[in-house]
Amino acid sequence: MTPAPDVVSLIHVKRDNTRPLTGAEIAWLFAAYADGAVADEQMAALLMAIFFNGLDGGELRAWTAEMIASGETLDLSHLSRPSVDKHSTGGVGDKVSLILAPLVASCGAAVPQLSGRGLGHTGGTLDKLESIPGWRASLSNDELTRALGEVGVVIAAAGAGLAPADRRLYALRDVTGTVESIPLIASSIMSKKIAEGTRALVLDVKTGSGAFMRDREQAERLGRTMVALGEERGVRTTALVTRMDTPLGRAVGNALEVEEAVAALTGEGPDDLMEVTFALAGHMLRLAGIAADPREAITSGRAFATYKRMIAAQGGDPDAPLPKAGHVRHALTAPEAGWITGLDALAVGVAAWRLGAGRARKEDDVSHTAGIRCLAKPGDRVERGQPILELHTDDPARFAAAADALDSPGTLRIGSLPPPAAPMVLSVISADVADQVGA
Repeated sequence: MTPAPDVVSLIHVKRDNTRPLTGAEIAWLFAAYADGAVADEQMAALLMAIFFNGLDGGELRAWTAEMIASGETLDLSHLSRPSVDKHSTGGVGDKVSLILAPLVASCGAAVPQLSGRGLGHTGGTLDKLESIPGWRASLSNDELTRALGEVGVVIAAAGAGLAPADRRLYALRDVTGTVESIPLIASSIMSKKIAEGTRALVLDVKTGSGAFMRDREQAERLGRTMVALGEERGVRTTALVTRMDTPLGRAVGNALEVEEAVAALTGEGPDDLMEVTFALAGHMLRLAGIAADPREAITSGRAFATYKRMIAAQGGDPDAPLPKAGHVRHALTAPEAGWITGLDALAVGVAAWRLGAGRARKEDDVSHTAGIRCLAKPGDRVERGQPILELHTDDPARFAAAADALDSPGTLRIGSLPPPAAPMVLSVISADVADQVGA
């Protein structure tokens, strides 16, 4: 009879990188951690070893499988529509999901989008939607499947029973400096998406100063890893690597982004935002096997009508006025006349966070009204002294800290010529070009 593994020995194996962990060892580890036989400090040590030495293909498959098996999985096979979801690694002004989910649903797909909350300078989809009066993020599984059947789309918080091991491990990674690990990021994202039961998935992997993955090569490596994980579990998966050097669209902050999303659904979205949205929509519809034109869904009004039904199905009033900030101030004036060639997404995101739009800890509250409007962006011509940003907050004492976040020569760049046009989508990673799992 094979003796049970010993967690200290497993830590040594990963620390010294002597051999891969076996599937049986990983299964034992997750069971022992759930039972309390493995302590948080021991799991933290193992996570640090993985941070430095990675997981090979077999380890990553087993690790992800155990995270999925730690909780329940949703069954969407009864739906009359093909299911497809989207996940973004997060950025500044990234309100794509608010537009994309009802847009794709209006074309005939079922979109079960389980989303999260913001942390630091990146916004969270649920925080944005909660600025709509009455809207609620927490739905039971029955409510979720009913909304999918009746409306075709739902944006909600992942239930506590979905990949609960990921919730514990993420909290541990957050306080031990082990978040930035490609295999741990990939298994965290994909375990939840696979458990939610969708049959197809499109990933928006952001890269640039305002993204989690600032380096494009690392972003593409993450995309390849997630595509391979999805495909191996029977989920048709494609990843798009997209730019996040500049805020997406012209609004950053919860209610401000909902307002811009509504404008986009009615045909008045900024070009960069719509370029990313239509690219993702095209791949989602392709994976779902639906021949439809997402642009026509906007111009016909179908997408906006689906959005209103989605909001109402979750208790919200899509026609209610959105909350407004009590204090507004212009900031970041142009030092000279010329063309804006750069506006740093990270600086703008941190400023919006300091105004109250984001949170430092998961348990913190956010302000629905705080945020920033970009009055001008790269490609726009400005005059000397022209304000570039409009700051919104309910607490005027926050203006100084937000202004400090913007007080850097690299935040705003102005040149004598307009910047060259650059595509928002940098690369597309599909199953035929995805690496074998392993990071």
